[in-house]
Amino acid sequence: MRTYFFILAALLYLICAILPSERRVPISIGTVIGWLLHGGALISDMFAVDAVRVGFAVMLSATMWVSVAAYWLENRNFSLDSLRVLVLPVAAVAVVLPSMFPGNMVDLIGKSDWFLGHIAISILAYSTLTIAAFHAVLMVLQESRLHTRSRPLSGGWFAAALDRLPALLTMEKILFRLIGFGFVLLTLTVLSGVVFSEQLFGKPFRWDHKTIFTLLSWGLFGLLLAGRRWQGWRGRTALSFTLTGFAILLLAYVGSRFVLEVVLHRVLV
Repeated sequence: MRTYFFILAALLYLICAILPSERRVPISIGTVIGWLLHGGALISDMFAVDAVRVGFAVMLSATMWVSVAAYWLENRNFSLDSLRVLVLPVAAVAVVLPSMFPGNMVDLIGKSDWFLGHIAISILAYSTLTIAAFHAVLMVLQESRLHTRSRPLSGGWFAAALDRLPALLTMEKILFRLIGFGFVLLTLTVLSGVVFSEQLFGKPFRWDHKTIFTLLSWGLFGLLLAGRRWQGWRGRTALSFTLTGFAILLLAYVGSRFVLEVVLHRVLV
């Protein structure tokens, strides 16, 4: 039954992604229904009695589930309809991945009470920075669109949606709000993983690919916020840092877990 819910959620996401922006109410309703189906199936799949499912597909699906909610809320406050063309197709793919790559169940007996809290904070950090990355891509497209406005309108409703975006300065403020919040959550993720590794995972802290990539991404986002604060970094510098930091963060968990689970067929927490 969960698989059917995943597939139905993916179909709703795809339909809402391709509908023209004039169908605002059906898009909003369809996105919410897809999100609810996605969340219900994901929660029932992830959690069992005294156990939780982990794996690159499950974490990516959970990240996109939170990201869809962030998109939906952000779009109600600002005219960001073009964001759905970036977020929803990715969410449609992510929602069906746990059916193909189920990961493994981790026994919670003996684990710290903060183990699930660490996972939740990690997902929130990844989700916030995922939306920031999509937002950065949107700003790149918006800036490119500004240089081609004198030409005949091309790209259909998506190009029109880009023209309705808030001013670039407003978009930049939103971007740095997202990065600032995501950086705080990522800091909590790093601290809890490094300082309380033995209590959380039952093993001492170790330098592995996930840790190195996560710290590198954390450093890039921290440097970007410091550069913004004291050097006034903005524009393409900010967008480059955001997309590079997100790409490294994606490698930190999803990339390393994909290699371990799918390529090497190893089972790890």
